[in-house]
Amino acid sequence: MKLITIKKEWILTAAIFLVMAALALFYFREGKTTLTAVTSSQPQNEMVINLVTGEFKSELEGEIIEAYRWDPGTIVVPQNEHVTLKILGVNGMKHPFYIEGTDIKGTVQKGKETVIPLHFKNPGTYRLICTAHHDARHNGPMIAYIIVK
Repeated sequence: MKLITIKKEWILTAAIFLVMAALALFYFREGKTTLTAVTSSQPQNEMVINLVTGEFKSELEGEIIEAYRWDPGTIVVPQNEHVTLKILGVNGMKHPFYIEGTDIKGTVQKGKETVIPLHFKNPGTYRLICTAHHDARHNGPMIAYIIVK
């Protein structure tokens, strides 16, 4: 019969390792439980797209130059589905706009969110155009592209 001897240091090391492994398992398992418990208040089939108004500002030979834009500048939406477009006014006091090829028009104001219901029957590219910044002479062009597929 063989006798096995175990040193106290090995027992202490093993105990510390087991405690650390148990704590790590509990920590990571708890994180997963928290993440899976989060649910959206919106129905799964409703698509919401968020845009903001943005501004680039620079100085050129002592003169301030600015350009306004929608961000993101291109969005993709599905054809024949209801989509909600939410635009938050961050830069610029107000941005009157229209969507080419539709009857949709409105104004985005600084500090406010404009909500636009969209439903495109035909595929294509539709431009969201700010009429206050429609070209370079007016700190633009402030145009976003809505691609319908």
